[in-house]
Amino acid sequence: MRKLLIGLAATVTTVALGAVGADFGTAIYAEFHWARAVRAANHLPFDPWVGILGFPFVAQAMRHQYHQVEIRAAGVDHPVVGKVSLEATLHSVDVAQTSWLIGPDAKLPAGKLESRINIDSTHVGRFMGIKDLLVEAPSRETNDATGGTTESGISDSHGLVFTGTPVKAGFDKRVSVSVDLSIPEGDDTTLVFTATGVLTGAGTADQPVPEDRKAAVLAAFGTTMPGMKLPFGVSPTHEGARGSDIIIEGITTGVTVALDGFRQS
Repeated sequence: MRKLLIGLAATVTTVALGAVGADFGTAIYAEFHWARAVRAANHLPFDPWVGILGFPFVAQAMRHQYHQVEIRAAGVDHPVVGKVSLEATLHSVDVAQTSWLIGPDAKLPAGKLESRINIDSTHVGRFMGIKDLLVEAPSRETNDATGGTTESGISDSHGLVFTGTPVKAGFDKRVSVSVDLSIPEGDDTTLVFTATGVLTGAGTADQPVPEDRKAAVLAAFGTTMPGMKLPFGVSPTHEGARGSDIIIEGITTGVTVALDGFRQS
């Protein structure tokens, strides 16, 4: 009897592992089709990363609704800053009107859409003319599970720490400056950087700036960055930092997206 039970347990385990493996394999195949479809629809030179989250995948496909789909493309050419990373997270994606293997012309209803454009410190610095720029989140951050003020871990838009050498201001030492980010009213594709003060002390370059040079130094860290179009044309709802990247995020609900809207620039 013991041998029989052991044999049955082994059989059940083998079948279960086979089912799990088949489910993961099917999900990977579907993600590959999503990635190729996004690439083709947006004329990308590479496949973006696509993840269909939730288990089991097959059950989601049979219900014609995916819990959550994430699309990420790093190093995308951008006419203003050179390179950006694009992200989109779709929740409750309805695929009833299309195949579970998504094609480039698919139009997908989603219960919620999170859209982000990311610019790393290097490209922000090149745009500003500060080649050694380092961007950091505000030193006063909320203590939540993500380490930021939004669900995706993006900091507040006020008091970011920018550290670099503002040579165009005639200052050849690294300084740290407090910078606020904002989107001007009536133009949701432009990001404004406003330098508000020189920072010293722990966690900064700790470099004071003479009063007669301060205005020029602050001006070097201030700029206006146009052309910041979020994936699928979502309007921004938050801007801040995550790691050393500047992030603009937009969140909306009850939308239908066409895959060719992932890349807007």
